[in-house]
Amino acid sequence: MTDRYRLTFSSASVLLLLGALPSPVPASTESLREDVSFLASEALEGRLTGTEGEAQAHVYLVSRLEKVGVRSLPGLEGLSHSFDFTAGTNDGGSVLTLKAEGVSEQWTGTDKFQALSLSDSGTVSGEVVFAGYGLVLPESATFGYDSYATLDVDGKIVLALRYFPEDVEQETRAELSRYSGLRYRAMQARERGAKALVLVTGPNSPNAGETIAMSFDSAIAGSGLIAGSISGEVADRLFDFVADKSLAEAQTALDGGNPHITGFEMPGIELTLDVKVEREHRVGHNIVGVLPRTGDGDIDKPYVMLGAHYDHLGRGGGGNSLARKDEVGGIHYGADDNASGVAAVLDIVERLASRERQRDLLVALWSGEELGVLGSNAFIDSATVTTDQVAAYVNFDMVGRSRDNKLALRAMGSSTIWPRLVEQANVPVGLDLTVGEDPYLPTDTLALNQAEVPSLDFFTGSHEDYHRPTDTADLINYEDLDRIAQLGSAVTSKLLNLDSAPDFVKVQPKTNTGGDRDSVRAFTGTIPDYTTEVEGLLLSGVIEGGPADDAGIQGGDIIVEFAGQTITNIYDYTYALDAVKVDMPVTVVLLRDGERTEVTVTPRARE
Repeated sequence: MTDRYRLTFSSASVLLLLGALPSPVPASTESLREDVSFLASEALEGRLTGTEGEAQAHVYLVSRLEKVGVRSLPGLEGLSHSFDFTAGTNDGGSVLTLKAEGVSEQWTGTDKFQALSLSDSGTVSGEVVFAGYGLVLPESATFGYDSYATLDVDGKIVLALRYFPEDVEQETRAELSRYSGLRYRAMQARERGAKALVLVTGPNSPNAGETIAMSFDSAIAGSGLIAGSISGEVADRLFDFVADKSLAEAQTALDGGNPHITGFEMPGIELTLDVKVEREHRVGHNIVGVLPRTGDGDIDKPYVMLGAHYDHLGRGGGGNSLARKDEVGGIHYGADDNASGVAAVLDIVERLASRERQRDLLVALWSGEELGVLGSNAFIDSATVTTDQVAAYVNFDMVGRSRDNKLALRAMGSSTIWPRLVEQANVPVGLDLTVGEDPYLPTDTLALNQAEVPSLDFFTGSHEDYHRPTDTADLINYEDLDRIAQLGSAVTSKLLNLDSAPDFVKVQPKTNTGGDRDSVRAFTGTIPDYTTEVEGLLLSGVIEGGPADDAGIQGGDIIVEFAGQTITNIYDYTYALDAVKVDMPVTVVLLRDGERTEVTVTPRARE
């Protein structure tokens, strides 16, 4: 099976099969409209996990499910499954103290010294070792790079540069970027016995000299390490006590990527980090219940799970908002993301309630998806239902903006059963399906795939209203949403009545997941279209005022080359984007209306 392919049928075969099948059960688009409109209403204020808006949505959805016979699972109170999470982090007044050559200096204030979101709270003191970029590549990488190879950091404080070497070739840059995430680097320092990690954004890097802003970090606990960032001014002061070496010179020497150029001890310098991280703990609420089977007797893996996330971004303060300047602070209504998916699940449950079911239908409406797939992971960890009892998972995430009869079915590589089952289910519906194998998706499918449950994800693609306050209920294509729910009910019904559970296939990830958002430094403002099969990267739009928009790139353009790299799919593009330098123009080759065009794009630093 190729990575992406299209399922198509001749008109004659469709008519022949339609004549042999019962007419589909009609569904009310008005019911879908009512569900989306309520969830995306002003009263719910964007359904951010742990807020009153989430609570109102919870009450509404529980009532809807109970009316069609969904019951609670053993060990749960009603249909609610709760989980704790960190809703935000703040620096509570961290202080950095330097002692060197009889001098004692102190810095506070987030523009000089700031805790990293992943840091533990506490106070440590120690000698300082400069560890270059603090990067370690695993043995599986295409080349070796270990910033700690010649250094002893046990019991000491590591000072390291943020990001990765600036002047290496694109392929090397892309490899290094995958291991430059903050948590990964903190782990490497911790595993080598370091007391603390201090990062500085060097003068050759994007956001030069700035401390690292505390961002959303969903982990309830820290990383097991004291960690913070310092300004370029503070770092220069530390280097005043290093003979014949400045921060700028040290970074320039490392920027060529030569693995034999190492860091060094900074003798005579002692730092004390008094780090105060304030974490706001909240409780999120999944909605989980079961529509019991109608059949008797034992069956292989007795549950089929059907799910969608019902949370969204609130007013966009968590860092994932793409609101434009005049939209900042507005309600992010989340009609497509993901009131549409929830409405589809409710519709499917109503359809299946009156049908024969040899397995139990496990219905899951997740919260915390927008914060990092928190709810689904918490449910799996709770073992309320062990995943070895789940035959398959069917997920709906952004299914309300179908265009030209198109629907993307993702994670198809997770089982050999999917192509034929989907093909059969789609005959009476007739959607134009684009299919992708990759199960490593930024949605709840990821959690189930990691638990080795065959998964299938329904998706109609990104659009210019994604993660903006303009994602409103009036823009939903309710007629096609109805047909998508029809297909979803047919797929789920087949799974409920299979004699044997689907096999699970472990798909090898196409990209390394060791890094985090901090490792992706460049921003272009492109919005990919995942629902259409093309050779290249088809764009559904661009972010207003972004680099792609400034360069004249438009929705409908197909990127076929980026910075000298051939682009055949989203993975090629992500890899190429990892490799470019911020504020350095690159040539982009695109197809527009069949014509090949070259434009120049200048990627910006991701803030």
